[in-house]
Amino acid sequence: MQRSLFDRIYIAFLVILITSFIFLLFFISYFARRSMLSEKRKAMENDGHLVAAYITIYLNSHDDQSENLFAILNYFAATLDADIWYISADGTVFSTSTIFGKTPDATTTDADTLRVVTPPPNNIFRLEPGFRLEKSFSKVGTFHGTYNEKVLTVNVPINYTNDFKEGFSGSILLNSSIKNITGTMRYTYSVSVIPCLFIIAISFLFLSLISRKIIRPVRKLSVVAEEYSKGNFDTKANIQRKDEIGQLASNLEYMASELSKLEDYRRDFVSNISHDFRSPLTSIRGYVQAMLDGTIPPEKQERYLNIVLDETQRLTKLTQGLLDLNRLQIYGTYLKMSEFDFIDIIRSTLNTFEIKCIDRNISIYLNNHAENTMVAGDKTKIQQVVYNLIDNAIKFTPEGKRIYVTINELDEKLQISIKDEGIGMSESTQKKIWTRFYKDDASRGMDKHGTGLGLAITKEIIKAHNETIEVKSTLGEGSEFVFTLKKVKSSEPKHTGNTEILIQK
Repeated sequence: MQRSLFDRIYIAFLVILITSFIFLLFFISYFARRSMLSEKRKAMENDGHLVAAYITIYLNSHDDQSENLFAILNYFAATLDADIWYISADGTVFSTSTIFGKTPDATTTDADTLRVVTPPPNNIFRLEPGFRLEKSFSKVGTFHGTYNEKVLTVNVPINYTNDFKEGFSGSILLNSSIKNITGTMRYTYSVSVIPCLFIIAISFLFLSLISRKIIRPVRKLSVVAEEYSKGNFDTKANIQRKDEIGQLASNLEYMASELSKLEDYRRDFVSNISHDFRSPLTSIRGYVQAMLDGTIPPEKQERYLNIVLDETQRLTKLTQGLLDLNRLQIYGTYLKMSEFDFIDIIRSTLNTFEIKCIDRNISIYLNNHAENTMVAGDKTKIQQVVYNLIDNAIKFTPEGKRIYVTINELDEKLQISIKDEGIGMSESTQKKIWTRFYKDDASRGMDKHGTGLGLAITKEIIKAHNETIEVKSTLGEGSEFVFTLKKVKSSEPKHTGNTEILIQK
């Protein structure tokens, strides 16, 4: 049977709570029993010293040391509620307060009476050879099976001072039942159980309330996620909470919204790639067919063959770009790192666009605000990034406008901005330009030879360098692409920061 999360929380909480109470009771009972035994031992030691002093006086004043000694020990035993043994220095059990096998009086029961079930030995060393009568000690037990229940045994040495000499003359052994301590501990356990059960009940009540506030939305999210797995992306969780669960619900709904757009993305992808492949293929087929059927005379075929060659190069570029992008996204980008001056990349790349810019009356300005433009990266791939961004800016910049390349220093980074005065982009378009084959409808007429892969490849290259690239654009005002590169130290600045015109319209 599968357990729910709610059941698991209940069981875990119950186990933790019960374990905690058991440990707490054990901890309290252990130290409480230890404290009570310590107090009882101290009291018995004081009583033992009193009995020892009395017996010493009695023995020193009587020639017959056994006279009435039993009665004295019984008196103190009844007063102190303990069985008392007087042991001489050589270990002889001289007298005890209990007669072996005595019958309890009518007011007590056998269970309530401390009884000697084994007669005391003549010598204490028969019970335990290692006894140190001259040392104080205490122990808990039946004292080698002497008593019918556990007792606290305390040994109190009897020391004397005579003619300025000190010596050991025996000891007093007190044995007192610890039944009252055991009874106290049992009572403690019994009165502790009810509060513990009450606390557990109250805790489970609060746990139930708290868990339901957590489990109920989780179960709702589970149902919503199941609907999403079936393709029903319009299902809403409707969870308005400002916590982790509310954030999870919001992220789940956003994910569903993006997944619902996946089919639109797929259709756009197929439409774009079909258009980009179909146009050159149609041109190639038409011109070749016209040359074969004689529509194009032989003296004009060279011109149209060059057009066919351009279209095949366009298809080759499109196919190679798609392969390169797949390789970048699947296997990652292999970088051949080196240190180079970024200004050199800018100048050499812009040289390839000089004729196109002059023909379209477009000027390119370089605003360099960095003294050190040495960077670390793959020089070839960074040049490809610059080429793609400049090419993109030229495509969408009307005749007579300008393009600005700006370089700034940001701590350990070099920030490069390529800004045009072109047609600009909407916010929705800015989110899609990094998608392969994406072309905005408004730009298709201006970008007749583009593959729709340049910006996607550009982003993968910058990402492989662990850098960032972003776009800022406003419709009718142009677009600005900004990316960063890691700087490297240079022995001396190569540039002093200036503004110059690289290509004049």
